[in-house]
Amino acid sequence: MLPRPIRATSPALRGSQPRERWAHGGPGRAVLAGYVVAVSLFLAAQAKAQDLPGSAPPTAAAVTGSGPIAFEAGEVTYGLNSEVVTASGNVVLRRAGPGGEPGQSVRADRIAWNRKTGVVEATGNVRLLDEDGNQVFTDRVELTDELKAGAMENLLIALRDGGRLAAVSGKRDAQGRIVLQRAAYSGCPVEDANGCARQPTWQVNASRVTYDPAKRQIHFTGARLRIFGVTLMPLPGLTIASDGRPINGLLIPDLQVTANNGIQISDTWYQRLGNNQDLAVTGYLFTQALPMVSARYRALLDEGAFQITGYATRSRRTSVSGGPSNSSVTDFRGYFAASGKFQFSPEWSLSTSLRVASDRTFLRRYDINRDDRLRTTAELERIGETSYFSLSGWATQTMRVGDRQGLVPVAFPVVDWRKRLADPLLGGRVELQLNSLAITRTAGQDTQRAFARVQWDTTRVLPGGQLVSLTALARGDVYHSDANALTATALYRGNPGWQGRGIAIGALDVKWPLVGSAFGGTQVFTPRFQLVASPQVRNLAVPNEDSRAIDLEDSNLFALNRFPGYDRVEDGVRFTYGFDWQLNRPNWRVRSTLGQSYRLSNQRTVVPTGTGLADRLSDVVGRTEVRFKDLVKLTWRYRLDKDSLAVRRNEIDATVGSSRTYAEIGYLRLNRNITTVEDLQDREELRAAARIAFARNWSVFGSGVINLTKAPATATTPAADGFQPIRTRAGIAYADDCIELALTWRRDYIATGDAGRGNTVQIYFALRNLGFR
Repeated sequence: MLPRPIRATSPALRGSQPRERWAHGGPGRAVLAGYVVAVSLFLAAQAKAQDLPGSAPPTAAAVTGSGPIAFEAGEVTYGLNSEVVTASGNVVLRRAGPGGEPGQSVRADRIAWNRKTGVVEATGNVRLLDEDGNQVFTDRVELTDELKAGAMENLLIALRDGGRLAAVSGKRDAQGRIVLQRAAYSGCPVEDANGCARQPTWQVNASRVTYDPAKRQIHFTGARLRIFGVTLMPLPGLTIASDGRPINGLLIPDLQVTANNGIQISDTWYQRLGNNQDLAVTGYLFTQALPMVSARYRALLDEGAFQITGYATRSRRTSVSGGPSNSSVTDFRGYFAASGKFQFSPEWSLSTSLRVASDRTFLRRYDINRDDRLRTTAELERIGETSYFSLSGWATQTMRVGDRQGLVPVAFPVVDWRKRLADPLLGGRVELQLNSLAITRTAGQDTQRAFARVQWDTTRVLPGGQLVSLTALARGDVYHSDANALTATALYRGNPGWQGRGIAIGALDVKWPLVGSAFGGTQVFTPRFQLVASPQVRNLAVPNEDSRAIDLEDSNLFALNRFPGYDRVEDGVRFTYGFDWQLNRPNWRVRSTLGQSYRLSNQRTVVPTGTGLADRLSDVVGRTEVRFKDLVKLTWRYRLDKDSLAVRRNEIDATVGSSRTYAEIGYLRLNRNITTVEDLQDREELRAAARIAFARNWSVFGSGVINLTKAPATATTPAADGFQPIRTRAGIAYADDCIELALTWRRDYIATGDAGRGNTVQIYFALRNLGFR
């Protein structure tokens, strides 16, 4: 017969102090032996020392092999005929742990020791506490002085992680394990913030529970999970750790229904291999595909940590790599990922990441991730007080439809060294840099690059409050490349063979912060002016590998070089002007930036038209941020055409609401009208998400990504109508302080090979203290 649900009024909670019992929710290991030994030893010492009844409360401690014992009681009596020693009146027994650490204690209304039978009995609001802070509450506990058998009635064990285990009765077996009958366990509080009784959201009912203090494990027999008062599923072989550590065993299964694989059921076996390593093996069963297995190994070492993850299965796949054949074949498929971070000393560290998939649709079909590229990296770093060194490399596996893997670069080695001189030069700071890069493609252009740079910076504050910065930079580059004609975009090729160039940049930057009151708050208005001059640079003579995605925006408006990376450098003379404005008032903060630049020379051959930098006068760029408390967060980035003020870049990110009820929207529109450069295509996208909370713990949520780009039809792709949903999802969830439940529906609208479009339904739940998820 299973126990009744845990309630604040159940027999396990009744007594003169039921609220105190649930309030002491620390760790629970139910180690009763130490408590009863302490009681019996003390009472034996008292009885043998006096052998006479006494009424005065003792105030000393008995010293045994297990340590000194401090004893307090309102009254102690001894029956000559019955030979029963009785302590009553808020009896408290304490024993300090080794080295002054917290020890053990027992509290009861009455403790009696029968010298004839050797039985020690504690009754009335008994609370047992061990050196780890574990607690047991019971109405009565009875043990022999040899601890070979024992019994408890109406008991409650408060576990360290906040869980509570209540039972009608319990006893200790010959192995020292505590066996509970008709027990119920829950990680949920049974009182609200006001101390009123509340029904636990979930609990596990079991006909028998065995607690092993030596192994610190609790094993359930005949266990069933009960959520919201409804018994849902059996939990055969359920075992949990009483001290919160992970233990070996099966986790709660996961259930999904997908368009690609049908009904999916997965379950994980967790294996703890040591205090610093573990292994999780997951099996997947599908109604429309062959089974799959995955494993994850994690380890924590003295120098760092790493983890390894792998998936493996066999299934039918369709090639989307752009090769000559798009036929479907049944083959081995899988994914391997490994990452680690190691700190060998305060200065030296190593970071690694390896990711590779058998094909381009495996990750999407099995809903592992939706990355469009997998990058493998390794970096050895040394960070000193005035220096920096990095040796790194990376390779990328493309997941994009139609991309040629042979055109994807492999970068190794990438060397970067920087040094800041300790002594200032002409009142400024000097930084040195050496950098080299080697890029290899199996079916494309190869490039090697090396350069040396020296940069001098100084900043002064003038008497009028102006902040003036001066910068001087000199750099020498050496390039070598071959197979340049295999690069499709002519602007990126450069000349084959060995090429060299020199770069010199000088810059003057002036800021003038003006502070004053406005609109009930404080404002800071900072006009800014920058002058940058550089001789002509041989940009087109060298390849462009890392300076392709150029676009004028607020983040690079006042940069020495608006190109990303090192391969392209703006030359000539240009003026940049603009301002920063900030307003702070109670609960409000507004920031805004606006600016534009003018160049004395025209660089149409270097900067593509449509980026905002091709003409002498640039487009106008800006950013505005508005924040009200934690309820409203708005960021607007924009670029306006210098002639027509048409919006060429419009990016909005907004969040309105609290952490429980909110709406998010993200919008991006790039209207550059660039058709000759594949890295700078136009795009329009809308992202939206919302969550609405109701009934205290319930919420509904939804999100969507929509492609709004309008594009003409080509030989390989149909015309885009400007509204193409990519992915949407919706669901309902429940969450409180001990459980999370969610039912989620998702629809994918884009088919990629065997990763087809369709609906996915997932059921998710996590229970506090049971280690699920």
